[in-house]
Amino acid sequence: MKLIHSIFSLLLGSTITLSQINANEQHFKVPPAPDRHEGQGPYSQLILREVTVINGTGAPAFGPADIVIEGNKITQVVIVGTPTSDVRGNRPQLKAGGKEMKLAGHYVMPGIIDMHGHIGGAEQGTPAEYVYKLWMGHGITTIRDPSCGNGLEFCLSEKKRSAENKITAPRILAYPYFGQGQHAPFTTPEQARAWVRDMKAKGADGLKCFGYRPDILQAALEETKKQGMRSACHHAQIDVARVNVLNTARWGLTSMEHWYGLPEALFDGQTVQNYPADYNYQNEQQRFAQAGRLWAQAAKPGSAKWNAVMEELLKLDFTIDPTFTIYQAARDLMRAQRSVWHDEYTLPSLWKFYSPNPDSHGSFFFDWGTEDEVAWKENYRMWMQFVNEYKNRGGRVTVGSDSGFIYKLYGFGTIEELELLREAGFHPLEVMKAATLSGAEALGINHITGSIEAGKLADLAILDENPLANFKVLYGTGHTRLKANVGVEQVGGIKYTVKDGIVYDAKQLLADVKAMVKQAKQISPK
Repeated sequence: MKLIHSIFSLLLGSTITLSQINANEQHFKVPPAPDRHEGQGPYSQLILREVTVINGTGAPAFGPADIVIEGNKITQVVIVGTPTSDVRGNRPQLKAGGKEMKLAGHYVMPGIIDMHGHIGGAEQGTPAEYVYKLWMGHGITTIRDPSCGNGLEFCLSEKKRSAENKITAPRILAYPYFGQGQHAPFTTPEQARAWVRDMKAKGADGLKCFGYRPDILQAALEETKKQGMRSACHHAQIDVARVNVLNTARWGLTSMEHWYGLPEALFDGQTVQNYPADYNYQNEQQRFAQAGRLWAQAAKPGSAKWNAVMEELLKLDFTIDPTFTIYQAARDLMRAQRSVWHDEYTLPSLWKFYSPNPDSHGSFFFDWGTEDEVAWKENYRMWMQFVNEYKNRGGRVTVGSDSGFIYKLYGFGTIEELELLREAGFHPLEVMKAATLSGAEALGINHITGSIEAGKLADLAILDENPLANFKVLYGTGHTRLKANVGVEQVGGIKYTVKDGIVYDAKQLLADVKAMVKQAKQISPK
């Protein structure tokens, strides 16, 4: 929370300096992940036999098929029969030294891409190994770290180690927050441009912004685009009156996080949110209570203003990364607090961070009542309507979780985002595309990952249940089912996560996390 407060204090023009913010980063830094000892491969040849393929492009599932992987790349996807016949033909031959996995009855999908994946921090007490194994245990093979809150050096080091498969972790894209590493606020556009060039030289993939003086932010986003980098923005309410999502999209912003800045672009008859007279942005309980009443102030669905904003964003090839999951507690607090995974997978330190506390970001539930939840439910209805229509008109929507805050746990929150896109009106195949290929497109890496196609990296998730029929089978805790002559059974969960051709036992990764939590509870009970 100290780092969040410092960033927004800077936006407010206070005496807090960027050097103080960067010093706070060191306070939040977690230990790097240990060297990898999990996973098998990559192999000279690996054949996944007789699987049902969900390729991530929006195409229907098909199979049985054999997927051939050589080293870290998919080389063939071959249909070898029909699901109603035992006849198999056209099968790729196993080469000397190759390995095959007999996976009849299993589903294979591209590895999930989480567009909003913070690596955690010391205040949450979440070591990198804990976070990575929760992600990998849920089939997440790529994440974008928006802000690099543990410091840019840490983020770039973990990115490199993951790319070299020296750690058990998804591939990482580093998006430092605007101004990271600076010792004083930007006062000229050229300073902003120079910072962007410096970030590019150091190896950053893009930038994350919250808002800034318009001419300076415009310069930064234009330079980011010029340098061939991508960008993300959480349009903080502290600056959104002068910079909303239309402004930033016109300047070259490639994706918006959450929904801040979008309702404000849809205002028709007002220019600022209808804040009460005693509103104080630093009071998070008040901030989020009023945020839940914001979409009701936007232009109505189907109106001229609503359509004009949508059409302009579509023309700009803009990406919406809604992160519906992170605000679930605002519309159903008790559900978020009692999610079944907390008992075995949430560290005591993280639970403490979640609990109501004015000094922890997102822990604002001091007097959260029925009226707040009802307002947020209506907020979701209108927000989801815009996002679903944006997708229907050809817009790009992706999956992000922002886990580590507001009762959202890494991995589990990402799967919940899939369920929420389904609630918004997405077909399951559209959800799958949002979670895979659309994310790769938004990050500019769709030529190497995001779908199951020859020539792409072997980034896959394998399970023995059909996720298109029920996304709950993707949760690490599985899904409860009643089976004739057996009784209640727990099914699902990712069985194997394949990243860069290396096969990981996903259930063992989650077992490792459970062991970490159990040990932590013996030291510091929840």
